[in-house]
Amino acid sequence: MPLSASLEENASALREAFGSSADLVLRYIELATSPKRRTAVVAYIQGMTDRQYMEDSVISSLSTFDGHTLTAASIIEVLRDGVLTVADVETIDDLNDVKRHIAQGYCAVLVDGCDKAIVGDVTKWETRSIEDPTSESTVSGPKEGFVESLSTNITLLRRYIRSEFLRVEYFYSGPVSRTPIALVYVAGIASERLVQEGRERLRRLDVDGISAGLEEYIEDAPTSLFPTLLKTQRPDRAVGALLEGRLVFLVDGNPETLIAPATLHMFLSSSEDYYERFWVGTMFRWLRMLGLLVSLLLPGLYVAVTTFHQELLPTPLLLAIAAQREGIPFPAVAEALLMEVIFEILREAGIRLPRIVGPAVSIIGALVLGEAAIRAGLASPAMIVVVAATGVASFAAPAASFQNAIRLLRFGFTIVAAAMGIFGMSLLFFVTVISLCDTRSFGTPFLEPIAPTVVMDWKDSLIRAPSWAMKSRPWLIWPKEVKKPHGRPVPWSKGRQKE
Repeated sequence: MPLSASLEENASALREAFGSSADLVLRYIELATSPKRRTAVVAYIQGMTDRQYMEDSVISSLSTFDGHTLTAASIIEVLRDGVLTVADVETIDDLNDVKRHIAQGYCAVLVDGCDKAIVGDVTKWETRSIEDPTSESTVSGPKEGFVESLSTNITLLRRYIRSEFLRVEYFYSGPVSRTPIALVYVAGIASERLVQEGRERLRRLDVDGISAGLEEYIEDAPTSLFPTLLKTQRPDRAVGALLEGRLVFLVDGNPETLIAPATLHMFLSSSEDYYERFWVGTMFRWLRMLGLLVSLLLPGLYVAVTTFHQELLPTPLLLAIAAQREGIPFPAVAEALLMEVIFEILREAGIRLPRIVGPAVSIIGALVLGEAAIRAGLASPAMIVVVAATGVASFAAPAASFQNAIRLLRFGFTIVAAAMGIFGMSLLFFVTVISLCDTRSFGTPFLEPIAPTVVMDWKDSLIRAPSWAMKSRPWLIWPKEVKKPHGRPVPWSKGRQKE
């Protein structure tokens, strides 16, 4: 809808569009123009603008403006180029664009007799300060994380990648919320096919309030149990993905960014792996893999062995477990499921309770309920040990979304173990692996570099090779530049030692 040359018509249209909202401000200013004085309106949303900055750069400049010799056709250009001191200004001639900019925190300047408007970026609102992300805490490395402000998050990325090749493209989702989404990549490294795929998926979005649900709309397998996009609140991890040729999606109002494509080994790696010696980083990864298997299979193995395969246990251990289970009114599978559900409830309660009392309630609740269950004859000590070990091992995976998938799948393995023993667990395990082999993340196989096998990429997946030995980027995300800059360790020479 084009703007009118009548100031009152434009002002009335804005009032009608915003429903005479109490925080919509229309500030009228008389301009010193001839042969007649013209009136201008500064429109903005109270609370979304930097009031002092707008007073100095817009209102004060318009109040002292001297434009006696200007015509209606040139006054907008003069105001934009020589009067308003706002850093980011542009001229628009569509009323819908004016409304959209005002809703985003911009101010709009409309002049009587002109069918164009000037919009300037004077946005400012309270945001959370940058702090260590609680969901991805590390001992070593930076102690800063993304926040809810999109501009702040992009600034954090540019602090790490100070190059003109870091590209940011904005998209807006929803006819009402107009939620800003940023697609970030490094030109010259990221595949053009991958970048174009990211653009197309964002262009198809038309959903309001998508701050927390972007992943479900752009991933390859929205019904998969396992996540196919990696969430992170750490700028250093997002930067590492960008330098490999991946895409990063940021949504205004959400401190979690999405990395695509994501593969299985990324959910088992942590930023801290790269801040420790490579031997230590490799050990950390293997421990997480072991924790993954323990968390997934241990309750099911206990149920299968105690129900079908007692011959696999040493006789003293079998007799000890049988003695502990004497008087338990439930079969092993019911006992396991009951303890697992209670543990999950305790974990959920610990997360939802206030931070001061949450951990205490979880620990004390687990101790009290575990001891009470044993004394009441509802669970055996061996089952309590199995459930506790499973719960601790489930926290080994750094990615919370991956932890949740393992927690759900663990119940399936426990039920199958009760019905078919180890054979059923093996069958379900192979079905899960086959399903993961068929899963894609932005076209990249989820199990890369294991299936398909890319031995060169094992240096940063199964192990954490020395930084100077990782000379190439992942092959199957098709980066434009496969080789990456790398140096060599420079030890102290023998000649210098003699000096």
